[in-house]
Amino acid sequence: MKEKLILIGNGMAGIRTLEEILKRNPDRFEITVFGKEPHPNYNRILLSSVLQGDTGVSDIVLNDYDWYKNNNITLYVGDPVVEIDTKNQVVYSEGGISSSYDHLIFATGSNPFMLPLPGADKKDVMAFRDIKDCEKMIEASKKYKKAAVIGGGLLGLEAARGLLNLDMEVDVIHLADHLMERQLDEPAARMLKEELVSQGMRFHMGKQTERILGKENVEGLRFKDGQVLDADIVVMAVGIKPNIDLAQKTKLETNRAIVINDYMETSAKNVYAVGECAEHRGIAYGLVAPLYEQGKVLAEHLCDKERKLKPGYQGSLVYTQLKVSGVDVFSAGQFQDQEGYRAIRVHDEFDGIYKKVVVKDNKVVGAVLFGDTSDSPRLLDMMKKGEDISEMNKVALLPSENGDAATESPVASMAAEETICGCNGVSKGAIVQAIHEQGLSTVEEIKQYTNAARSCGGCKPLVNDVLALTLGDEVAGADQKEPICGCTDYSHEEVVEEIKEKGLTHTREVMNVLGWKNDEGCSKCRPAINYYLGMVKPLEYEDDHTSRFINERVHANIQNDGTYSVVPRMYGGVTDSDQLRKIADVADKYKVGLLKVTGGQRIDLLGVKKEDLPSIWSDLDMPSGYAYGKTIRTVKTCVGEDFCRFGTQDSIGLGVQIEKKYERLNTPHKVKMAVSACPRNCAESGIKDIGIVGVEGAWEMYVGGNGGVDLRGGDLLCKVKTSEEVLDTISAFLQYYREDARYLERTSHWVERVGLDHIRSVVMDDQEERQALIERMEVALSPLKDPWKDIVEDEAKRKELFENKNVQVTQQ
Repeated sequence: MKEKLILIGNGMAGIRTLEEILKRNPDRFEITVFGKEPHPNYNRILLSSVLQGDTGVSDIVLNDYDWYKNNNITLYVGDPVVEIDTKNQVVYSEGGISSSYDHLIFATGSNPFMLPLPGADKKDVMAFRDIKDCEKMIEASKKYKKAAVIGGGLLGLEAARGLLNLDMEVDVIHLADHLMERQLDEPAARMLKEELVSQGMRFHMGKQTERILGKENVEGLRFKDGQVLDADIVVMAVGIKPNIDLAQKTKLETNRAIVINDYMETSAKNVYAVGECAEHRGIAYGLVAPLYEQGKVLAEHLCDKERKLKPGYQGSLVYTQLKVSGVDVFSAGQFQDQEGYRAIRVHDEFDGIYKKVVVKDNKVVGAVLFGDTSDSPRLLDMMKKGEDISEMNKVALLPSENGDAATESPVASMAAEETICGCNGVSKGAIVQAIHEQGLSTVEEIKQYTNAARSCGGCKPLVNDVLALTLGDEVAGADQKEPICGCTDYSHEEVVEEIKEKGLTHTREVMNVLGWKNDEGCSKCRPAINYYLGMVKPLEYEDDHTSRFINERVHANIQNDGTYSVVPRMYGGVTDSDQLRKIADVADKYKVGLLKVTGGQRIDLLGVKKEDLPSIWSDLDMPSGYAYGKTIRTVKTCVGEDFCRFGTQDSIGLGVQIEKKYERLNTPHKVKMAVSACPRNCAESGIKDIGIVGVEGAWEMYVGGNGGVDLRGGDLLCKVKTSEEVLDTISAFLQYYREDARYLERTSHWVERVGLDHIRSVVMDDQEERQALIERMEVALSPLKDPWKDIVEDEAKRKELFENKNVQVTQQ
């Protein structure tokens, strides 16, 4: 009979422990996981990428629902454990589930520390810790302009960068005199601050917040020195505190966190703890690498019959390697100046590079690298080994400073045992061995098999270098091939070619013929295949709605409380009293929680129950605005020449014409457009996927803009004279994007990947290909209709959508 293992917490440390257990003895335990959040295990390090709204939970998921199913793990999401009987070895969940255990692991992580300031209870005061916090910030950015971030550490700067890219004015308040004082010394922190100021952040250093101003809503901050700062929202990122409430209720020994020994054992029999909730030898770690080291030790302990004959966990060397707002940063060990310590420094203000290596007793004991972190694996390995450097010169310590070797990757001179991925403890030798033994040929394959580059991603260039050095000519161009997902080795481009060549017509047929590893596919590959089939065969293919995301299946955006958001289309942002009256009547009839004017010049009905969606769409009798789809979202317009004294063109007329022509067109990712009547650009055409700007007697067309976290101004594609030429050029550009881009690749990323000059040569210069693209676009547009009308009228479809118990809210 299998031993029963329960994991409390569905985060990175706990799930990594399970991965290590499954690697050693996959059949020993019957595993159950209780998670507080309504999501599978995801990468918290990459939360900042979610702030843009482009990246969803699925993009940062480390282990999707299929992983739990395939490993026979019972998962309860959104249902935390609230009580434990350690005598009878039973846990009780908030949802009423009771489950017995032979072994119990606490991996409850930590909670954000919220300063107990007067006014901290206001609704627009938030933390930055999980998916829900990201969603709050995204929503707040739609209503407000001024954000104050309290905390200039790693988390605070990531939050500030995300808010900045959400088009908010951002002030960062920090108690210390320089940023990231735990990871950077003063010179490196000063360089970071200069870079962030140039990006648009404002800083208030050495400031202590006294209170948050405002009645019900945030209006600003007052500092201890009496200065006042205006703000609409406040984000606190001042630190974390171990989540030990349940442990204390269970009477486990706690200090700052749950006290554990070298084998992760707590004071209760058969109860263990790993991660941010655990305290080992007086230290509670908050970085991912030590947490993974703890998980590995616990897995060995649980799976090894000779348990305590092996040495346990001895503590970790704390280091950080990541990108902070586009700047590479590495720090480790003791890097501050002290008596008895010596340092080697390199400071290049022209290239924005700073390096400091701290030495004591002929050993490297600390380092700070800013701007260029290529020497970090070598330095980290020397620190871990306590290597004697008495015979080494500066070039040996910092190989990147050797001008002759500047073009050579640092991995070339690394020994096999040196670490490439610090987060996951993966050595160069382990990667090389996996490449040879498993036939790996891409970074994605190495990531899946070895875990290298799976956490912060900072070591991905080094992993790529190891691949190139190991395979030599064999890898030339190979790593450009990126599989759609772990279900297949086929890239996006290869799947499209196979569909065309073999005449494939259905998602399951594609997966079967191409030998998918997972017969059912996953939430990444099924929507992609569905899109590619529709793109290749627009007239013949019948859309597979079961392969679409939940938002697209029910034609509404799911919200964090399980209700939905309905956005009817308003062409060019233009409406009339009849439409407004319909919306008002529907809002009253269905008790809609909130009516919100969106950035795309439409009205969003928020708080709609799932069962009310068919009736609401029927009562509205308006086309969907596709606020949920990988399709043409909106065409934003200014008022144009008919009303504005600066307008040179009819922006509303052209905008409505564009939106009506391309609505419902499926695209690799969402597409936003705008038409401005003059270069003052009131419709924000410069940061749209396609932006049209009126000039005297002509239209300028910009492409590849993005207003999200990866803020990007559009590139000027062309200048044309007539609205007919605008439409033809949009058709050619969009069809080439539809055919050439990878599914879920925004136009901004696609333009950067293939190059504007290449796109211009296809869309503008090659008249024969341009005309062919326009004609294929007309074919793609010809069968389009509003699918919601079919669903409203078709009882069978409606029943399938709204009574299907297998559709999970968490699978967005």
